[in-house]
Amino acid sequence: MNTRPTADRVKESLFNILSPYIPGCDVLDLFSGTGALAIEALSRGANSAVIVEADKKICAIIKENLVQTRLVEKAQVYCRKVSVALKELGKKEKSFDIVFIDPPYLKNFIQETLQLLVENDIIRKEGIVAMEHHRNESVPDRIGCLEKVRIEEYGETCISFLSVS
Repeated sequence: MNTRPTADRVKESLFNILSPYIPGCDVLDLFSGTGALAIEALSRGANSAVIVEADKKICAIIKENLVQTRLVEKAQVYCRKVSVALKELGKKEKSFDIVFIDPPYLKNFIQETLQLLVENDIIRKEGIVAMEHHRNESVPDRIGCLEKVRIEEYGETCISFLSVS
């Protein structure tokens, strides 16, 4: 009950848009909930995934889902706040081709999360950020090297796509 899963039609649309970029890529899934986006990307040919979720009970569910899908070897679960995980990943010089961000709606996580991605050099050249958010939340047109290139709307839910420019 603590997660807000991405609606099936939104997830289907998201993966239809990203499908050419997924095979062989490295994925970061922030505010991941059950890990469904990372698991879906892995099942579609992503090379690896780092899944970040702060809730310990939900982290246990993610790990169980990875076992059930036989994807344990391709994924790492970071059970900590996104801000802490991004700083840690930056120190380890980890970077990713695709970053999924699905923060709790209307809680002001968008700006801080994007800023931390840029500051910690998390996104590879030509990388893509897919940010799910409420339609009443705004995603900046530009933040550092990230530029908003597309937005899709599905009722109350929007997905903004940003790329490294």
